[in-house]
Amino acid sequence: MPLDTAVYPVNLVVDGRRCLVVGGGAVATGKVRNLRAAGAIVHVVAPEICDEIAAMADVTVERRRYRQGEVAGYRLAIAATGDPAVNGAVFSDGEAAGVWVNSADDPARCAFTLPSVVRQGALTVTVSTGGHSPALSRWLADRFERAIGPEYSVLVDLLSAERRAAKAAGRSTEDLDWQKALDSDMLALIKAGQIQQARERLQACLSSSSA
Repeated sequence: MPLDTAVYPVNLVVDGRRCLVVGGGAVATGKVRNLRAAGAIVHVVAPEICDEIAAMADVTVERRRYRQGEVAGYRLAIAATGDPAVNGAVFSDGEAAGVWVNSADDPARCAFTLPSVVRQGALTVTVSTGGHSPALSRWLADRFERAIGPEYSVLVDLLSAERRAAKAAGRSTEDLDWQKALDSDMLALIKAGQIQQARERLQACLSSSSA
């Protein structure tokens, strides 16, 4: 993927899908960890695999070299070997088999790039520079991580509950003034531990917008 190629942002559902990680060092460890956090079924292949990966629950490992074409048996794959020849082989096999492959630190051999990620419950914030500067992506994500506290997870839960209630009542969620609710003091109330008051504020804002 050339660095000047425009990318199409998506959130992939890998829960329950088989994913391959080729590589067993520090970089591969981070990739495995993030795939497992998203519910992927992860298999790791590398001649040497670090103890942290080997000890991960529900991760299978094989201490051997990558075999040509084996990527075809997976939904997606990540090549993190540090060896351009091996990473290139995984990418080429993926292109031939229609499997999405990311080669760590090698944008030219990526069918997709991996953004830096910040999570708070159901809230996910990603930062990407399209492969131009992973360091900047991580730096910005660190700043967002300090700014987005656990109160945002509670905020998502409250909004989700009201959205479900509106749908159950046969109301259109598109007609409700969610922005008014978010611009209110809801977040401050949550930060202060006043969850019920925040819920009431949300309901009041939505009720007035549908009146």
